[in-house]
Amino acid sequence: MSTSPYFHRLGARTYQFADLKTLMAKATPLRSGDRLAGLAADSAEERVIAQMTLAELPLATFLQEALIPYEQDEITRLILDSHDKRAFAPLAHLTVGDFRNWLLSDAVTAETLAAVKNGITPEMAAAVSKIMRNQDLIAVAKKCRVTTAFRNTIGLPGRLSTRLQPNHPTDDATGIAASLLDGLLYGSGDAVLGINPATDNLPQVIRLVSMLAEIIDQYAIPTQSCVLTHVTNTLEAINRGAPVDLVFQSIGGSEATNSSFGFNLAMLAEAREAALSLKRGTVGDNVMYFETGQGSALSANAHHGVDQQTCEARAYAVARAFSPLLVNTVVGFIGPEYLYDGKQIIRAGLEDHFCAKLLGLPMGCDVCYTNHAEADQDDMDVLLTLLGAAGCTFVMGIPGSDDIMLNYQTTSFHDALYARRVLGLRPSPEFESWLERMGIFTQAQGLPFALAEGLPAAFEPALGRLPVRS
Repeated sequence: MSTSPYFHRLGARTYQFADLKTLMAKATPLRSGDRLAGLAADSAEERVIAQMTLAELPLATFLQEALIPYEQDEITRLILDSHDKRAFAPLAHLTVGDFRNWLLSDAVTAETLAAVKNGITPEMAAAVSKIMRNQDLIAVAKKCRVTTAFRNTIGLPGRLSTRLQPNHPTDDATGIAASLLDGLLYGSGDAVLGINPATDNLPQVIRLVSMLAEIIDQYAIPTQSCVLTHVTNTLEAINRGAPVDLVFQSIGGSEATNSSFGFNLAMLAEAREAALSLKRGTVGDNVMYFETGQGSALSANAHHGVDQQTCEARAYAVARAFSPLLVNTVVGFIGPEYLYDGKQIIRAGLEDHFCAKLLGLPMGCDVCYTNHAEADQDDMDVLLTLLGAAGCTFVMGIPGSDDIMLNYQTTSFHDALYARRVLGLRPSPEFESWLERMGIFTQAQGLPFALAEGLPAAFEPALGRLPVRS
């Protein structure tokens, strides 16, 4: 007789799983982080048995058994206290396996998914992803429609936006400006002009915020800027009169993870209200930008024995509470200790995108890897193409795919052009109109857009101010 409600009999053998979080971990497709944490299945057979057991589990179980105790974790409290029972009602009778079949059915449309999203908890999304093939993750994510806005509209059908990421190892203004000009001339930057500062020095942050605001104003660019500093720095910058568009913060799926990052939910709420008070948006008021990544909870020793993909999905509850303009998973950035090779990175990117879209988030992906991972740019081409097919909201745009400040490999301006061209995708409508007005994009050869020949006249003065070094 089994002593656990989570068990499965296979012939004469009975597999038992101690509790729900153990079952979830054992059912997760193999990745190095779960193995490092001692949570992964011991064999492929055990993984498949765990997935079969999980498929038979009622979705309602996740409302009755918290993976991280309610009393210990404000993310658990957020998930359960904000759960929409009315939205969950159409799903309440389903098992995890039934939920997968329901999601894939032709009867379930973008409108259907929008109606139930607040009834789906992150754990439910993570659970169903664990029993889905890559093509299932792509097919369902493609159906999800999430639209946000600030100075342009992000996430419309047939659109793929980009974050123009002009990082510089010393925050040199000329180097940043050169990368910005380069990216704009390739049609990048409609998601955000976003700089990772080399330091969190507040005067430097304010200088970068002001520089980006001046460029946007000078060229009337329908986009938004963000300096990706700590939320407390951004709040202080607002208090000092800086022209902040978006508030950024890296987030995790447990209170302990976020404490290691130096913030809590109350701080995010305060910063969001401060940004809203500036009223800098023109077509919308989504003012938050969050980044996530599988492995952050484990690296902070704050995972509570929960597998890294489920911890990642729980971070989306944090994001959802603050109506962000943008969210993205920096999928391969933490390193091979958490996602060992290209296969694991590709799977994680599709999982993250699926779970976030299912929960109603404007999800993008930093399609990336570190130089010591068993991955290369061919793997990233595969993931970029799959995410484009899945309706990914935005990707990164960096000169030559190589971030010279953060020292990792990601997607270039050319990669974004490739994805848009091959998949028939376009920038956000307001930004696309600006590209055409500025002479950067043009109608040519029957294509939806093409790069214009030569440097547009409006940018010639800017190019002249950049020093030429031999």
